[in-house]
Amino acid sequence: MLGSKNKNSGHYETLISNKPEFVGNLHFSGGLHIDGRIKGNIIAEDKSGAVVRISETGVVEGEIRVPNVIINGRVAGNVYSSQHIELAKKADVQGDVHYTIMEMVMGAQVNGALVHQADPKAKGKARKQEPMAPEAVVAEKVD
Repeated sequence: MLGSKNKNSGHYETLISNKPEFVGNLHFSGGLHIDGRIKGNIIAEDKSGAVVRISETGVVEGEIRVPNVIINGRVAGNVYSSQHIELAKKADVQGDVHYTIMEMVMGAQVNGALVHQADPKAKGKARKQEPMAPEAVVAEKVD
């Protein structure tokens, strides 16, 4: 992982090795490491802190909705990360990336939109901007 301070870093309960192909939607919690191919959506609850890591041999054809995402392989579909996403050197995403915090290394490719989402924890904490005082606006009369 690039610079992740994630408590799940390095520990993956589930492994999809590079030989099989998984077809269907995959719901999980904890850690998921993908070296193979998945044709379907990958889903984890936002509050689960789950992590999916797609290695450089990994391929996902479907949507990803996981709080923490690390991509170094290919994804054909939209990616939704509610906490943190890392796009490593060989990442190739063909779809939109919705993120709160993102790390992207030179060489990573995204063929789609990068859509920033507000951090749900920061909701309501945004500072309100004070309007400028009338005396701060100075107009000069030109004759």
